Amino acid sequence: MQKKEEIKKGGFHTRASVHDPSIFADQDGSYYIFGTHMTAAVSEDLRYWDSFAENVNAENPLFCNLFEGEKRAFSFCGKFGGREYAVWAPDVSYNPVMGKYVMYFCTSGSYVKSSICMATADKVRGPYTFIDTLLHSGFDAETVEKTNVKEILGNDDISRYLKKNGNYNNLSYPNCIDPNTFHDKDGRLWMVYGSWSGGIFLLELDEKTGRPIHPAGDKRNNVDPYFGKKLLGGGHKSIEGPFILYDAESDYYYLFVSFGWLARDGGYQIRLFRSKRPDGPYVDMEGKTFRRVNHHEPYGLKLIGNYVFPSMEYGCKSPGHNSAFIDKDGKVYIVYHQRFDLDAETHEPRVHQLFRTKGGWFTAAPFATEGEMLCAKAYYETEIFGTYYVIEQGQDISAKTRRPVEMEFGQDGQIFIKKTADEKKPEEKPIGKYLLGDESRISVTLGNIIYEGVVVQLNDEAGNPTMCLTGVGSNQSMWAVRYL
Repeated sequence: MQKKEEIKKGGFHTRASVHDPSIFADQDGSYYIFGTHMTAAVSEDLRYWDSFAENVNAENPLFCNLFEGEKRAFSFCGKFGGREYAVWAPDVSYNPVMGKYVMYFCTSGSYVKSSICMATADKVRGPYTFIDTLLHSGFDAETVEKTNVKEILGNDDISRYLKKNGNYNNLSYPNCIDPNTFHDKDGRLWMVYGSWSGGIFLLELDEKTGRPIHPAGDKRNNVDPYFGKKLLGGGHKSIEGPFILYDAESDYYYLFVSFGWLARDGGYQIRLFRSKRPDGPYVDMEGKTFRRVNHHEPYGLKLIGNYVFPSMEYGCKSPGHNSAFIDKDGKVYIVYHQRFDLDAETHEPRVHQLFRTKGGWFTAAPFATEGEMLCAKAYYETEIFGTYYVIEQGQDISAKTRRPVEMEFGQDGQIFIKKTADEKKPEEKPIGKYLLGDESRISVTLGNIIYEGVVVQLNDEAGNPTMCLTGVGSNQSMWAVRYL
């Protein structure tokens, strides 16, 4: 067991910079991520990535026709802020019915004026051929003529999408960005999307064409005939980057979203909800969902936020806009971009393993994956006891970096705040307890929160071997790290 001053500091760099990374696991064992600004990279181990596309221009090998002719992907939204073309948040999947790799991505002209687009390719690396724009937001009575809204709705009155001043009602309806597609357990294809504005929405897709199936309107159940069903959010509260993962083992659909603003000091973070149905309702650990509320901090399991451990040269900040996948061996991973406690907005992709908890939620490893595996047998207290650096993520949306508290996990299952050499120990009282379960399971109680999770041994990003306890409870997450 290392003393704090003996812990080696360090880190690693992934060799690529991909914002809003969407993962595609190829059958040949390669992993691809696609991100904002037409970036893409490939990896063989989920740690180190080699970039093969970047920059929004005609020379980028991802597309073959995006900037040709009338530039139809930008015909409604134009350039972002009138300055440059914005190509954001792609999602790539293979459509077996179409026999094509399909990329859904968005173009944007402002914080509400956007289009979701579709492109196809014969190879995962592209080049992708732009096919069409599918959805639009940010229109008014005049600019709606540049969209497909009237084509979809016919003679329906579009005034419901507008405020009294004639502007687009972004408090109730979505910003059409951040698309993600998934299949439900019955094989139906869906697309979830949205950012801030009116919240997160869901539409079914026609697998033969890749295009939306627009539903009949059902106001009582939050279903709009153009935008689909509202799942979460509204009132222009921070929520974006939705990603839905179905896990057959738990039979839940997990909805990942990001709260906060994406900048280094924006409090960006990953939250989690779940449902037994692809179209919801999606609830958190307290069984709650939300739409338009004054404060949304209490909602959703805060899975990863800002943090720093003793072995880190600088803290990790604003993790978010994640994707996730279940690999061939059954391991579950979360893939997201990570900023750092530095003076710049530098960011890199990170991949951490997720573990299923006893209650059917996910909890994340505190360090980047390196092939770690859970132990099949139960642990004993004699293997667990020692000094741990404990981080509780809380529920705040802020620039605050969570710093570890040193705690002693005793052989009797009790937990104490670690005392310094000049403090008296006889009067100390336990602040919590832990209980070991079968296989690698553990329950850690701190205050009035019971964190259910697992024990996992893995190297940190400085190369230090560690014993890690990771768990979730009451919409919060906990990491406890012991340096071996």
